[in-house]
Amino acid sequence: MSDIRYPQNNDLRCLVHFCAEKGLIWLDESRMILMHAAALSELRKELINSVGIDQARRILTRMGYAAGSRDAELAKKIRVGQSLQDAFVVGPQLHMLEGMVHVSPVSLDVDLEKGHFAGEFIWENSCEAEVHVREFGHAEHPVCWMEIGYASGYTSAFMGRFILFKEVECAATGNNQCRIVGKPVDEWPDAAEHTPFYEADSIVGRMLELSSQVDALRASLERSLPCQNLIGASAGFRHAYSLIEKAAATQVTVLLLGETGVGKERFARALHAMSGRANNPFVAINCAALPHDLIESELFGVEKGAFTGAQVSRMGKFERADGGTLFLDEIGELPLAAQAKLLRVLQEGEIERLGDDRTRKINVRLVAATNVDLQAAVKAGRFRSDLYYRLNVYPVLIPPLRDRLSDIPLLVESMLQRFGALHGKRVPGLTDKALRALKGHTWPGNIRELENLIERGMILAPQNEPIEVEHLFAEPQEFEAVRHGIDATGNLAAAPGTSDREVLCRQVMQAGISLDELEQALIQHAVKEAGGNLSGAARRLGITRPQLNYRLKKKE
Repeated sequence: MSDIRYPQNNDLRCLVHFCAEKGLIWLDESRMILMHAAALSELRKELINSVGIDQARRILTRMGYAAGSRDAELAKKIRVGQSLQDAFVVGPQLHMLEGMVHVSPVSLDVDLEKGHFAGEFIWENSCEAEVHVREFGHAEHPVCWMEIGYASGYTSAFMGRFILFKEVECAATGNNQCRIVGKPVDEWPDAAEHTPFYEADSIVGRMLELSSQVDALRASLERSLPCQNLIGASAGFRHAYSLIEKAAATQVTVLLLGETGVGKERFARALHAMSGRANNPFVAINCAALPHDLIESELFGVEKGAFTGAQVSRMGKFERADGGTLFLDEIGELPLAAQAKLLRVLQEGEIERLGDDRTRKINVRLVAATNVDLQAAVKAGRFRSDLYYRLNVYPVLIPPLRDRLSDIPLLVESMLQRFGALHGKRVPGLTDKALRALKGHTWPGNIRELENLIERGMILAPQNEPIEVEHLFAEPQEFEAVRHGIDATGNLAAAPGTSDREVLCRQVMQAGISLDELEQALIQHAVKEAGGNLSGAARRLGITRPQLNYRLKKKE
């Protein structure tokens, strides 16, 4: 991340004014509105379904471009005398203040005289990405059209030339965040693919030819999830799923890697369901849950009389899974003796029951899973190297939940349905704040932890009411920055614990105004407010008329 830092936005917040009596919201001298994100979602849905995705994108991009251009006009009026960088970031700060997206600069190189611009920014909490996923699910291509139009419009007006921004990563496609890159349009080799969305275009003459495109779009947006037991659309999830899908058509031994709670057994079951063994048994065993002296008999079976208490012969897990799939969870916990026998089974395709001298042929696909570093276990002598290399033919890393935050809404929806049926209760979903809290959590327990929280929320939430943050977490969650309310005058209030005087002092220091310049500016303003009456100006300043005369003469 770059060392670029935003200046305090108090100078921008004080430009926002609410006049409830007349139904007006102002940003400096421009009228603004507050609009439900759900309304934007509905508008987006109607545009896409009515005129097609290309025309909808054009309309929303041009809307954003117009908004960005207007904000650039405002930016030219404030932060005069400050650095070019501080002046430029008025746009990103306004974009955040207006509630569209959180903008973090990665790199910024601006030269107004030469017309040079190169910038890269990360977007989080994109409103457009959220509403698109809510209505249509995950997309194949970036969808923050209005926000990318804003970035292009603002920067183009600020620089005096067309600066084209492209969204190279988008949260709606399964990434954890959006990423945008901007530079002059003539420096983009594929600019011709993007500039038409900034141009006016009549949609009337294109309605008929768009109907087939709309149908194709609906079909693509309504694509089914990959597997009933596996839910996700993030890049990491899709990669792991594609590896499982390719392995299903083969007999390869699969090693599932990942932290505790990421869903390794679900992936193993999905692999079995997609394979030619789907009609045969799927047998799962947790190696860490068995005492060491029972593991061999559980895996390979036991003959009557093999040891005290063995009253009858019994098949092991390998024989029970014959023709199907055996899932060995926490395989790193196997004792070395059992590891040696497991290696023989994998090499020879036959097992020998405990206390028996007869071998039995088996046809089993082995899927192993672990949350420990097997390479480190090999070096430490806790795991056989030859078994490790035999298992590591086809490793599949399942990403932790913190790396697939965009999958949380999909997972939550599925869990609500499941726990609602289990507990005979209905909730309409989560509040926006609760969903944001889930996305801000670190998830040490991954999907298993998410399941526990959702079940807790389902139980605590009142019937037919959404789950709130306090229903999910036992402890208060500090997942949001301090928000600013509205003070008695209709302005956005300062952060708690920050006085108006402190805000004013910060603004003055950020503006780079000297003490003498500040004094003269206050005197001139007071004289102007008093209509040229020096006695009245002195009273406004809290000084005497002679003191005011002295300061005026000092200026001369």
